Amino acid sequence: MVEFKDIYKKFDKNEVLKGINLTIQNGKTTAILGPNGSGKTTLIKILLGMSHPNKGDVLSNASSIRQNWTYRKNIDYLPQIANFPENIKVKEIIRMIKDLRNQKTRDEELITYFGLAPYLNIKLSNLSGGFKQKVNLVLSLMFDSPFIILDEPTSGLDPVSLIKLKELLKKEQSKGKTILITSHIMSFVEEISDHISFILDGKVYFDGSIDQLKSTTGEPNFEYAIANLLKDNHA
Repeated sequence: MVEFKDIYKKFDKNEVLKGINLTIQNGKTTAILGPNGSGKTTLIKILLGMSHPNKGDVLSNASSIRQNWTYRKNIDYLPQIANFPENIKVKEIIRMIKDLRNQKTRDEELITYFGLAPYLNIKLSNLSGGFKQKVNLVLSLMFDSPFIILDEPTSGLDPVSLIKLKELLKKEQSKGKTILITSHIMSFVEEISDHISFILDGKVYFDGSIDQLKSTTGEPNFEYAIANLLKDNHA
């Protein structure tokens, strides 16, 4: 279980996170939602140790992550924007990431699943955005870790690839994995999520199940419920 305890984060004078308290439950899929600039990616980067809060702490299984980064070996992470050298081939970037982590992988299984075998000798610069995202998904998920973090995983995916991603994540859920996602595709979020945390202006405005969200907003439609929450808190 991961707990964010009173997290504050400023960039110069811009206060991005203003006392975030959240719990990511083991074996559940949690979606952190909110408009652009609400602090979702910053919160994920703090969890991964890529950024440090000005105040507060993050606990992994009741222990602070400060000065203790071994927990990251159990995390698969898909960044919102993955920047790799454009002149490198697909098979080369996969081999490079495998060498860096030096853990057991399932890359061949995922390459087949996402239909990337014909593209292994293609440079990243010659791939479409959707195929680059498939490569990123292989890189992120090939270590079969118990905790998966996906920051906007649907970006650039066509409808068929989106269905394959949802099916893959449901398979991961059946293994009891903990999944944390951000996404602007509400149908995707509704289909795979157990828990919703809505962040706006650096604060948590809702934290609960989808049914609780619909009850709170009085909206039976999930997408309208999210829009209602945003409207109410901007009023």
